[in-house]
Amino acid sequence: MAAQKINEAHEHIAKAEKCLKTSMTKWKPDYDGAASEMAKAAVAFKNAKQFEQAKDAYLKEAEYHTDNKTLFHAAKAYEQAGMMLKDMKKMPEAIQLIEKASIMYVENGTSGTAGMALDRAGKLIEPIDLEKAVDLYQKAASVFENEDRLRQAAELLGKSSRLLVRLRRLDEAAVSLQKEKNMYKEIENYPTCFKKTIAQVLVHLHRGDFVAADKCVRESYSLPGFSGSEDCVSMETLLAAFDEQDEDQMSRVCNSPLLKYMDNDYAKLAISLKVPGGGGGKKKKSPVAPQEGSAGPPPAEQDDDYEGGLC
Repeated sequence: MAAQKINEAHEHIAKAEKCLKTSMTKWKPDYDGAASEMAKAAVAFKNAKQFEQAKDAYLKEAEYHTDNKTLFHAAKAYEQAGMMLKDMKKMPEAIQLIEKASIMYVENGTSGTAGMALDRAGKLIEPIDLEKAVDLYQKAASVFENEDRLRQAAELLGKSSRLLVRLRRLDEAAVSLQKEKNMYKEIENYPTCFKKTIAQVLVHLHRGDFVAADKCVRESYSLPGFSGSEDCVSMETLLAAFDEQDEDQMSRVCNSPLLKYMDNDYAKLAISLKVPGGGGGKKKKSPVAPQEGSAGPPPAEQDDDYEGGLC
């Protein structure tokens, strides 16, 4: 069966070469015919599990389509060549060809196809190279954003944000989450905005930036339905516990179903969140007793009336 397919492939290659020949009566090569024959050869090689030869045939097809100025079909052939490299476990080279295809899709005016190709490439590379996956998802999001397809752009930014958290690139994750949230706000998907606010708070607290976390919640009060919602109350409670170093209260919020059942990367941020200072925080309703031999209560609590400033 494989030998038959290989022979079939070589027959198509011979026909492709014939299409390219010129003569006294045929002044121009038939690039369209050659590309069609090469595509058939590639499929035959693929069915025979000859992925290297299938890849070469797809690259030839892409070349003929480029000569014929049919860029969309050239891009498709480059993408197919990339998939052959994927089957050969040559993932970086595969991604390179898919990226090349995406550029050609954009040049051809089919940006949506480019975005989907970059998304597929991101999924392929994610198990072995998170950094590259982030890059691909961000590029895909940018393509969709330029097309005003904000829902797709936001979903791809969401993938990027989660991977940035996993990579502990929290400053970039914070920027990405804000952009996501703005997009969801623009398309009036407010419940998703609430979830992005929770993710923002967790990221900012892990960055040690309480002010930024608090600002994200305050800005969300303008979102219809946020004020008084479970998401809002939970974040207000978390911020108060963090600020007061109330370890018990913070643990209750971080282990609540609302946070535990978020996307895994954010759920991990929640359960690993600690009160600032690294001293384990304080237990609620457990006042610190004076140390033995000391002459009275500790002075640290005296200025609490003005904690956080006068405003």
